[in-house]
Amino acid sequence: MRVLVVNCNTSTAMTRGIEAVARAAARPGTDVVAVQPSWGVESAEGYYDSFISAAAVLDLLSTTAERFDAVVMAGFGEHGREGARQLLRVPVVDITEAAAQLACLLGSRYGVVTTVPQAVAPVRDSLRTAGLLERCAGVRACDIGVLALEDDMARTADSLAVEGRRLLAEGADVLVLGCAGMGGLDARLEAVLGVPVVDGVAAAVALAEALVGLGKRTTAAGPYTPPAAKHRPGWPAALAALTAPAPTR
Repeated sequence: MRVLVVNCNTSTAMTRGIEAVARAAARPGTDVVAVQPSWGVESAEGYYDSFISAAAVLDLLSTTAERFDAVVMAGFGEHGREGARQLLRVPVVDITEAAAQLACLLGSRYGVVTTVPQAVAPVRDSLRTAGLLERCAGVRACDIGVLALEDDMARTADSLAVEGRRLLAEGADVLVLGCAGMGGLDARLEAVLGVPVVDGVAAAVALAEALVGLGKRTTAAGPYTPPAAKHRPGWPAALAALTAPAPTR
């Protein structure tokens, strides 16, 4: 089994961190390949970044030469999930959706601790689209940027714990880490807070393996009917850049 794990931003350091978490969660024999777009945003924080990130991720999936049995979308929020499911027939598992789904199996209501305040609304929108918002007690920001999460892991863990306690007070009994860059902090927070904490990358890898193991594929009906063949000038962008004529002077 070969799982393609797609970081939604262009940070190579974050891609490597996501890859480490994904490989640790994968079963023996599962080949994890982590990739990132060749263009886009170095960190996706808010609507503007997310729309750019989604286009870059779909560009990557439209042009990659990698072979894969499933895709893990390693960006918390909406970074092309629905478009990827229309494009591909292999299972596409988004970390936002996967983490929330597993959290719903572990408790009554879950809360999400994410990065910056601008990310809160996109995360809620993604959960609403996935049909999972009703059981969400809240989405809170620890106010640390995506690329700053690993600068001081003790500070990050402390900030997550503060917001986690607030979510527990608001009715959550399970917590979700709301960024792929928070991978590895779930066990640490569980020890501090005493409730299950779900890491999205690990959850998505586990669900992707389960779907492939069951022989399931993304439907080709309804909204996920494959996109019609039509002229899309300049798209995919990566392919257009490779085939564009050299500029003349």
